Amino acid sequence: MNQRNLSFVLCHQHLLEFAATASLAEEDVEPLPFPRESPGISYELNWALASKKVFPKEEAYRNLKDADLKKQGATSAEPTTGIPVFARGSFSSGAADISKPQFNKLLKQVTSHLSSVPKLFVQDGAVGSSPKSDVKVRCVCDNPSAASSLHSILCRTPTRNISHDAFPLTVYIASGVSSTAWEYVGLGPNENGGFIAVDYEQSALILCGKAFSDTSSLKRALKAAAASAISARSALPLPAWLLVHGESIVLLFASEKTVQSCPDLHKVLVSNGAGVALGPDGVETFFKSKDSKAPNLFKLPSSIIMLAADSSGAIPPISKLTPGQAAYHFLAGYQNGNFVPAYESGPVSLDPVVVAKELSSQLTKNNISSFLANVNVGEKHLSGEEILKLVEASLSEKLPSSKGQKPSKTAVDNLKAKYTNFMSGRFPDLPEEISF
Repeated sequence: MNQRNLSFVLCHQHLLEFAATASLAEEDVEPLPFPRESPGISYELNWALASKKVFPKEEAYRNLKDADLKKQGATSAEPTTGIPVFARGSFSSGAADISKPQFNKLLKQVTSHLSSVPKLFVQDGAVGSSPKSDVKVRCVCDNPSAASSLHSILCRTPTRNISHDAFPLTVYIASGVSSTAWEYVGLGPNENGGFIAVDYEQSALILCGKAFSDTSSLKRALKAAAASAISARSALPLPAWLLVHGESIVLLFASEKTVQSCPDLHKVLVSNGAGVALGPDGVETFFKSKDSKAPNLFKLPSSIIMLAADSSGAIPPISKLTPGQAAYHFLAGYQNGNFVPAYESGPVSLDPVVVAKELSSQLTKNNISSFLANVNVGEKHLSGEEILKLVEASLSEKLPSSKGQKPSKTAVDNLKAKYTNFMSGRFPDLPEEISF
């Protein structure tokens, strides 16, 4: 055998020996699936979070049920009130200002914090109960209690799509970021234990400290952040409460104080917070309904009622309005000498005049009746049962007459003067049809 053939044979023998050794090694090693995923480890979710500059350090759980969140340590957070809200955007009112550099500096700090904690809790949901005009929301939380709080507020949404593109609104919840973050971005000292910052242009909310436990402020911020997107989907976002009375749908515009002080009224409202979207096919609530079997889209309302508070008696118990008058009283939101424009005491991202004009148009187009009701009889506030009787009157259009002495001309003139002074200063150049 020549040298060349000998080399070939030896090489072939080495290959056979190597193959046999490799085969034995493979028998001893248990095959590992790729990618290696388990509860808390999802490559698709991690990539989605990374697109928002959040890089899970260890585990990231998505859409855990309440029972599982409790196993992770979720507790019922003590309710908080008065959490301050900062906002920025092309139109912003009802909240303190935060500049774009300040917001971005805060966002960088918060995403860095979220990337440093061992466990993240992601909660997906929606502002809006109907997929026709809802806004999908992704909440990234540093603790299970915050995720549980958001789960109780947001409407349900299909969970199959993990991609962040499916969730245009992002909420970053950093309860572990101390109140010094407030001072860090140049907002001054903070004694509230937390705050909320909203950037309408970036479709982003940041909740620091105990902010997630102030559900009222959180809902207001979510409404404002979602309003533009809902409007772009041919629905009109309104700060109204939805009430079902028999076969009829009624929208109530009322202060939160009025609703909370009337248990008989509050218990018949569809959801625990104000906020609806009026669309061409019906009306939906912004937040989760009390009844899990409630439809995601209700039919168009039969009537809307503006609840004003006037102890002088110049405003009658209930009176019918034209669409233009309804828009006017919507903008005023009169409450015993104070005005709450557009019935919204929190942040606003849409021009109220634009919303008022569209409201007037929708009332005319859909032949929806509108009314102004007074929740005061002198200094006495109506009960929830009495307000519901006014709702019944609006539906039957059998309006009760004023009881007792009629208000003096002076009282009526004084009230109109208050309206004129406020409206001309706050909303100049209103069209003629939007009037008292």
